[in-house]
Amino acid sequence: MCGIVGYFHATDAAAARFDAAAAPRVLEPMLALMHHRGPDEAGYYYDLRTGLGTARLSIIDLATGQQPISDASGRFWIAFNGELYNYKELRAELEALGHGFRSTSDTEVMLHAYMQWGTAVLPRLNAAYACAIYDREREELLLARDRYGKRPLFYAQVDGTLVFASEMKSFLAFPGVRFEIDEAQLASIFTIWTPLPHQSGFAGIHQIPNGSYLLQRGTARSIAAYTTLDWPQEGRFTGSADEAIERTRGVLSEAVRLRLRSDVEVATYLSGGLDSAITTQLALANGLSRVHSFSITFDDKEFDESADQLALSRYLGTQHTALPVRHGDIARAFPAAIWHGEVPVFRTAFVPMFLLSKLVNDKGIKVVLTGEGSDESFLGYDIFKEALLRDGFEADRDAEKLRRLYPYLPHFNDANMKALASVFGQFAREKTPGLFSHELRFHNSLFGLRLLKEQRDGLADVKRYLADNAAVFGRLGLVERAQWLEWKTLLPGYLLSTQGDRMSMAHSVEGRCPFLDFRVVEWAARLPQELKLGPDMDEKWILKRAFPDTLPPSILAKPKQPYRAPDLSAFLGAADADYTEALFSERELAKLPFLNGAFCRQFLKKVRTAPPGGISQRENQAFILLLSTALLHRYFVQREHPRREVRLNLVRAIDGRALSAA
Repeated sequence: MCGIVGYFHATDAAAARFDAAAAPRVLEPMLALMHHRGPDEAGYYYDLRTGLGTARLSIIDLATGQQPISDASGRFWIAFNGELYNYKELRAELEALGHGFRSTSDTEVMLHAYMQWGTAVLPRLNAAYACAIYDREREELLLARDRYGKRPLFYAQVDGTLVFASEMKSFLAFPGVRFEIDEAQLASIFTIWTPLPHQSGFAGIHQIPNGSYLLQRGTARSIAAYTTLDWPQEGRFTGSADEAIERTRGVLSEAVRLRLRSDVEVATYLSGGLDSAITTQLALANGLSRVHSFSITFDDKEFDESADQLALSRYLGTQHTALPVRHGDIARAFPAAIWHGEVPVFRTAFVPMFLLSKLVNDKGIKVVLTGEGSDESFLGYDIFKEALLRDGFEADRDAEKLRRLYPYLPHFNDANMKALASVFGQFAREKTPGLFSHELRFHNSLFGLRLLKEQRDGLADVKRYLADNAAVFGRLGLVERAQWLEWKTLLPGYLLSTQGDRMSMAHSVEGRCPFLDFRVVEWAARLPQELKLGPDMDEKWILKRAFPDTLPPSILAKPKQPYRAPDLSAFLGAADADYTEALFSERELAKLPFLNGAFCRQFLKKVRTAPPGGISQRENQAFILLLSTALLHRYFVQREHPRREVRLNLVRAIDGRALSAA
């Protein structure tokens, strides 16, 4: 697991403007800005055309896995961030084809697999990764990213030079890269809660979309998807429920087995819900004699699941460590977590994950298994049930189902039921083509757009994205469309990024997601809906039946409760939130030209003076969006970012010009 940086001069003129001898003075500061992703060692390669750098978190092949790695001839070079879980199988295949290896690392396997099969190998990778591979002979650069967006990779263009990095903050060290908030993207993020797969939130800075690669040779650049998220129209599972249950157990067990491949200890996150329970149980079943599990607890009972976590730990026999998180902890850590997150956010749930990864790191652990991806595949989220309920909703007929939909939300109570039924009735028919499942969510997000000076259509970007993907999206059913939207928006843009990779790697902890093994995803896509969303809308029905004897009845019977944390309440009156007073002063707000200053001041006055319970959920989200955006503007646009002295453990610095001369 690592962070990667680099550049590629697309023209001779760009190369001439860049002093190749000064490459270390660029690559080293870029690596230092994300030292947290790979504190164990650093290395880089450069020549007249390109530079590649890696900050390495050593997990597989601790002794000989230094990066960047080349083939024996020195023609191909790779900087690799992530894990290739099926590297042993690929290595055996490559050795049979005549390839030789100088290390036991998965990175070297990735390089030789690309040498053998080119981009055709990418769909075969069972991996969480982002990589850069440079072909010196062809003077060609490949940037590629995993199927589901588990590892980040950004790029920008500066005077004929392509610059790339695992995190955008590394661009602060590359001459000529400017940061400016993209106002259209900001409106989209405020509405749908996340950048789209190709977006970053900043003008001129882009992501390699998940499941895609970029090839650049000279000025010719192409970006292509090597896999698409699709639901098979043929090959649907038609067997019995018992057969499906057995297959589900098998495919998940194999996914966990592969993700236990490591030369360091593997722990788990144990939230108290079904997915982390299954992951932990399968880790034990696949040979771990003991598992160290971690969780978050809250003083606020609305968010706390500590009783379930402890019961589950005792049942499975894990060595458990819980992190108590208080309101002041969230307020205090929010700026640092946003520095690592790099995009505006709509809630604070990522901050406790930031704090938890620090605890894991303090315990000397580098790898944790997590349950991300289960809800998207096996219909765990309430938005899937909500879409079915809203489709033709009638208050007299469906009010009781509505009452049971969100039992964990305080405002879903008897006093509000009539008003809630009225709202559901207004969204019983599709208003925006393709967005029916998410229309109510997006409608509630529109309030945040009032914070912005220019009134824009916050759905414009996602509507264009749907149009670009109409061939796939157009043939999906109601629930499958809802799934597709989650897979393309909230999962890669927030859950795997801001709340996932960015928070864990902020403290040098790698997260592994068995439910995001592509074989698990493809298997779940083949299952009929009734096996995933059982009678009476019983979410993840098949998962509960696949593990009845290995998990406590209380966990199997527990309704889905999404992980949440206190939002606005964590900041109001908290001594640890004093920085918000300065950040939201009239003078500071004026530095953000894209904001509606008058409305922001009025809004902030309201949230600070409202009585308990006087702030709506949409206002809650708007405050967090405003706070995170203001901090990002300060850190990136104004460049007043946290500065930390870092000493790189530089183990590899290769001047490719010398290799050429030799």
